[in-house]
Amino acid sequence: MHSKYKIIIIVLSLLLMLSIGISVVNYKISLDSTQKQLIAQSLPLSVDNIYTEIQKRIIEPYLVSSMMANDTFVLDWLQKEESSVLKIQCYLESIKTRHDILAAFLVSEKTHNYYTENGFIEEIQATKEAHSWYFTFKNSSKKDAINIDLNEQLAYQPIMFINFKMFDKKHNYLGVTGVALEVSYIQKMFETFKEKYHLNVMFLDNAGSFILSKDATALKSNILDIEELLPFKEVLLSKKSSIIEYQKNGSKYIIQTKYIKELRAHLLVEAKLEDFTHETKKAFYLNISFSLLLAFIIASILISIIENYNQELEVLSQIDELTNIPNRRNFHTQFEYLTNLENRSSKQISLLYIDIDNFKMINDKYGHDYGDNILIEFSKILHNSVRKSDLYARWGGEEFIVAFTHTTLEKAQDLAEKIRLSVEESIILEDELHKPTTISLGLTQLREDDTLDTVISRADEAMYIAKSKGKNRVCIL
Repeated sequence: MHSKYKIIIIVLSLLLMLSIGISVVNYKISLDSTQKQLIAQSLPLSVDNIYTEIQKRIIEPYLVSSMMANDTFVLDWLQKEESSVLKIQCYLESIKTRHDILAAFLVSEKTHNYYTENGFIEEIQATKEAHSWYFTFKNSSKKDAINIDLNEQLAYQPIMFINFKMFDKKHNYLGVTGVALEVSYIQKMFETFKEKYHLNVMFLDNAGSFILSKDATALKSNILDIEELLPFKEVLLSKKSSIIEYQKNGSKYIIQTKYIKELRAHLLVEAKLEDFTHETKKAFYLNISFSLLLAFIIASILISIIENYNQELEVLSQIDELTNIPNRRNFHTQFEYLTNLENRSSKQISLLYIDIDNFKMINDKYGHDYGDNILIEFSKILHNSVRKSDLYARWGGEEFIVAFTHTTLEKAQDLAEKIRLSVEESIILEDELHKPTTISLGLTQLREDDTLDTVISRADEAMYIAKSKGKNRVCIL
């Protein structure tokens, strides 16, 4: 693998690690913040809101039942006027209408008569299973109770009954009165809490049995049937408000408890953490996707920049910086390609070695700037003198080289003379030194057993012969 791609991979890996690392840290911070906010604010506030709603929906009927059990009219009626059914019927009708409840009822201990807003309904009998609630409650030590049952007088609907015992001034037991509420209506209220607040609301008695729940099937079960909650039994059924965190089926749950003394029941509000972190997770996955997309874009940009940079470097490595013509490296590459493309014996290649005469003296006398100007101008002349099929380059210092392709030695000599004359007759070069600039040229033909070094060595030798004969000439070897 090229080092440039290794660098890209390293940069992208570091970038991805940093980006994903930041996203993960932010995600965990957001989760922790959400959980803390849920425990410190959302759940307590929701419990208060639910409690307020419960006061309106359940506690008010509870207080109504309590008021009925202590109403002197009801107590006097039971002791003196039970024969006047219309009076108690009107009373119960007014209770139902005024407080918008399903039904108001009363059971007399003396006659075992069951009354509602519809008047006398039936006589309660201990032998009937449907009437067992009355005798169970009568024999209990409780003064009030909340229970849910299927009532035969109300089309066997699931109904919540709030029952209160009645006593005279001497604390003699007189019977039971209370109100009935539709459980389905309360369950709809719980469903609203679930949809609006993403909270699961439950009511438990002191034994942990469900009194009310969004799930009607849970009403005959106990919260301690949930194995994960067994370790929290004492906390769940404590009269102190508490926060419980537990895991179930791979999900985390948080429960806020509150004891409602008016109902002698435990209010539990349960939150599934996932319901409150959905947007956080969505943002996390979006950040990861964005990081990957950004990494891809950056990778594309880096590859493009590196490719362009490498191309520029490649060009710079093949071009002489001063004269802007091919350099020795470029000539080596092109010459090897030229000689290897076909059998060199079938080609006619002539090599010309050029040296600017008296260049050291020019540098010493006029300075390097003059010398550089001469090199630049000579390179322009050389560029304009060679053919497109020929190779040429600055070999080093004031030395240049040309390879004439598909050219006989005689033709190459003519081309070399053309270059020599162009330099000698150059007005620009003459203006630089106030006298003509000349060059010495060595020419040779590529042989079958030649290497680049041997053919250059022979051309270089021919160039020195030209210098020894007075310079400004072409010599062939």
